[in-house]
Amino acid sequence: MRRTSLPRRSLLAAATAFATFATFAALLPASALAAPFESARITVRTEGAGPDVVLIPGLNSSPRAWASTVAALPGYRYHLVHVSGFAGQPVGGNTEGKVAAPVAEEIARYIREAGLKQPAVIGHSLGGTMGLMLAARHPDILSRLMVVDMYPYLGSFFAGPGATPAQVEAVAGAMTAAIRKATPEQRASNTAATIAGMVNTESMRAGAIADSAASAPDVSARAYHELLVTNLMPELPKISRPVTVLYVQPKTVPLPAEQFDYVYKAAYAPLRQVSLKRIPDSAHFIMWDQPQRFQNEVKAFLTAP
Repeated sequence: MRRTSLPRRSLLAAATAFATFATFAALLPASALAAPFESARITVRTEGAGPDVVLIPGLNSSPRAWASTVAALPGYRYHLVHVSGFAGQPVGGNTEGKVAAPVAEEIARYIREAGLKQPAVIGHSLGGTMGLMLAARHPDILSRLMVVDMYPYLGSFFAGPGATPAQVEAVAGAMTAAIRKATPEQRASNTAATIAGMVNTESMRAGAIADSAASAPDVSARAYHELLVTNLMPELPKISRPVTVLYVQPKTVPLPAEQFDYVYKAAYAPLRQVSLKRIPDSAHFIMWDQPQRFQNEVKAFLTAP
């Protein structure tokens, strides 16, 4: 059998090409060479280039909540989380049981498997709760956390100060039972009323309503119940990274501003490094009601030493 040999010039060219590829591959971030991340509980889309920032939306929300912020603050690689069962995503792995805690674990797995090196994390509402879970249960996985309008034990707002876990559970059970019993017409009416209270900017309400309408009712009910009964205050001392908390005072809470501020400060007091900032003239979706202020706060948060 005749053996065919390549010309010396071809061999040199092939060797040079391989060396060039190897050098280029060595310079790539680990995430560029990693296998695609697969999860039944979340999907993650990336936008931009630069330092890594993980964005977690709230209950029944989608990455559209961050669109204006991402557009206004280039220079980062944003990892936009979409929870299965919310805003048109298939229910997937969130078919039963808790939602927030296992999703937080999936986000932690994503950060590791994508090769992210201590990204900044920003979570809105339920996403803020997930961010606190990440920071408390995986303290070395992120560099800093921003919580956008979320209290570490939301059930105590509804059940009252000093309420026992059993009392909070009773309130949460009654509220989620009402959600489950609602007819499609009642659900649509309740959603419109709820969003009107959460978004002052009328032009932005349609998107939030659409996301909510496209969310699986059972996933929403279970996630809301979990949000109400989860008390993260005992876990706050485990958080070693800097935390920024942006919050608003709902119109339905008729407390003097100083008293409301004290409630928030007392709740987050166990944190080692915390900055609390009240955002005036805004409802729950601060990024839509006060976009310039929100973007300034995010910029300061991401560029802080």
